[in-house]
Amino acid sequence: MKRHSSLHRVILGLLVMAALLSFSTTNAAAQDWAKARLEKSTRHQEWVKVQYGQRTVNAFIVYPEVKQKAPVVVLIHEIFGLSDWARSMADDIAAEGFIVIAPDLLSGTGPGGGGSEAYADQDARVRGVSGLNGAQVMADLNAVADYGKKLPASNGKLAVVGFCWGGGKSFEFATQRADLNAAFVFYGPPPKEFTTIQAPVYGFYGGNDARISATVPDTKTAMASSGKKYAPIIYEGAGHGFMRLGVDPTNTNTDNVAARKLGFQRLVTLLKSM
Repeated sequence: MKRHSSLHRVILGLLVMAALLSFSTTNAAAQDWAKARLEKSTRHQEWVKVQYGQRTVNAFIVYPEVKQKAPVVVLIHEIFGLSDWARSMADDIAAEGFIVIAPDLLSGTGPGGGGSEAYADQDARVRGVSGLNGAQVMADLNAVADYGKKLPASNGKLAVVGFCWGGGKSFEFATQRADLNAAFVFYGPPPKEFTTIQAPVYGFYGGNDARISATVPDTKTAMASSGKKYAPIIYEGAGHGFMRLGVDPTNTNTDNVAARKLGFQRLVTLLKSM
């Protein structure tokens, strides 16, 4: 009986170790597909340091392959930090003729003074992003927007696009920036105040994401009462994060794929109409 119990414990231990190894490998390779998409790009990509006051923000820039000056799009990452997917999304938008600058809003806040890359795992990055000071986030975005507008290849037009946590920050940034031409909110919550918004705000939401999409009716009313333009679309059947999930090979929801395609087409069309 003791030999049986010992064998059982050994087998159980091996199974746990295998599960942990599998989990670790899956996490490590979770966005290898996004990194591969990024590495296939022919567009010029670079990292820059945007400095203001005593703070330095690391930002990823992708330039379009065009002969004319282009609008600048500030891309705000999800609650998962500046991931490979966020950078590949920047590249996808740049491919349509826009300069895209994606700041790592965790710059300097990670272990050893690093950014998104310095955190041990996704949970740690989520805690890091959740703990960011709101005023600092807005200051970072303003500094990055100023940097982008001053680029020689910029035509002076400015838009902001954010996803998840970044979607909420995109909406909030519209309350801060008078020279903004458009704000694009992908499944992010609304700000508390709307009266200072000057740019049109375009919303993209998942039908199976009631935590966020349930805020849309009241937001429409508040924006209309303030005389602001707010044009939301809800993609039925899609869940939270459909712009990422719609190109993730592990996704099994076809509505995420459809919403990603339609959402991206709408984004590009609106950007080109600025």
